[in-house]
Amino acid sequence: MNLATTTVSILRGSDTDAFGDETDLPTVAASGISASLMESSRQAQEPVTGTPRIVRTHVCRLPPSTDVTENDRIRDEQTSEIYIVVSATRNANPVMAQPLRLDLKRTGRAA
Repeated sequence: MNLATTTVSILRGSDTDAFGDETDLPTVAASGISASLMESSRQAQEPVTGTPRIVRTHVCRLPPSTDVTENDRIRDEQTSEIYIVVSATRNANPVMAQPLRLDLKRTGRAA
């Protein structure tokens, strides 16, 4: 069981602008979802130069029945930060439903 740290909204949909570029729509597919949103970091080195880099990753855990897929966006309702869903996975457990794990990439704050 994960402790909820925030509530999130799931944003879905895209459109094209006047130049033919794809833009994200702020269409809310679901909101007020309890979530455990965590940031972690690790140190890595560039392969060629060996320069150390800090890589930050974000992981979100949602209730098992949440409808979310890759390329959806998650908005943290407390901070207005928006993340894109890179992958969505669920551990198999025949006895008890497991939370949905989302690997996220932060894209910025909502306008």
